[in-house]
Amino acid sequence: MSGKVIVVTSGKGGVGKTTCTANLGMALAAQGRSIVLVDADFGLRNLDLLLGLENRVVYTVLDVLSGECRMEQALVRDKRQSGLALLPAAQTRDKSAISPEQMQEVTGRLAQTFDYVLIDCPAGIEQGFRNAIAGAGSAIVVTTPEVSAVRDADRVIGLLEASGLSEPRLVLNRYRPQMVQANDMMSVDDVLEILAIKLLGVVPEDEQVIVTTNRGEPIVLAQTPPPAGQAFLNIARRLEGQEVPLMELKVQTENGLLAKIRALFSRR
Repeated sequence: MSGKVIVVTSGKGGVGKTTCTANLGMALAAQGRSIVLVDADFGLRNLDLLLGLENRVVYTVLDVLSGECRMEQALVRDKRQSGLALLPAAQTRDKSAISPEQMQEVTGRLAQTFDYVLIDCPAGIEQGFRNAIAGAGSAIVVTTPEVSAVRDADRVIGLLEASGLSEPRLVLNRYRPQMVQANDMMSVDDVLEILAIKLLGVVPEDEQVIVTTNRGEPIVLAQTPPPAGQAFLNIARRLEGQEVPLMELKVQTENGLLAKIRALFSRR
C-alpha cells in the first residue's frame, strides 16, 4: 500500500490552512478512508486544538525520530472518526528541529499504512515550508481572495513547481459573494486568472467555522453542515476523484427581495 501524501500550504498565515487540513481529514475519514494529519508547524502547534485532541498528545514526531517511542505510540486516534489520526508537532522546538530528509522518512512510513497523509505546512517560505513539502507527492494551496494572500500564494506555487510538485490545486477560502458583487473582493475568476492552477473548491465565509473551531469540532461534523462544511465535504469528494459541481454562491439582491415582498402582499 502507498497512500497519497499531500501538503496543505498557503504562504501567508491566517488564511485558514490548518482549518482546511482538519476538515478535509475529517471529511475523508467519513468516506471510509484512513487518514493521518501531520502537523509540520514546529513551535506553533495548532492542529491538535482544531481537532479537540490537545489533551491526548503524549509524544510528537520528534520523539518518533529520536527513537523515544514507536510511530503508533505518537499517533493520536480520533474517537469520532476511527480512520483519522494525528501526528503532532513538537511545541518546544523550532522549525530547524527536523530536516527534509527526516520528513520524507516520516511521510514514507505513514503512506504505507494510511490512504492519505495530509501535511499541515507552516506559513512562510522558509525552512519549515521546505521541510513540509519534502515528503509530499502533491499540494493544495489555500488562499483568501485578498491581494496580499493571492500574491503569497502565487509565490508558493512557483516554489512548489520548482520543487517538483508541478500541479498544485487551489482552495479559495472565506469567499464573500456580497463583497464580490460590490467589487470589494476578488472574484473566483480573478484569482484563477492570476494563479493559473486548477480549482479544487471554494469555501464561503461562515462564522460557524470559528464557533466549531473553538470547540475543537471541525465543521464537517455538523449534523446538517452549513455551506462552509458542505464545501469541505465536496472538496474531499473531489480529492477522491468524484465529479462534484461547485456550489452556487450567489447573492440575492435587495431589489429581488423587495420584489418578493411586494408579490407576497399583492396576493392578499
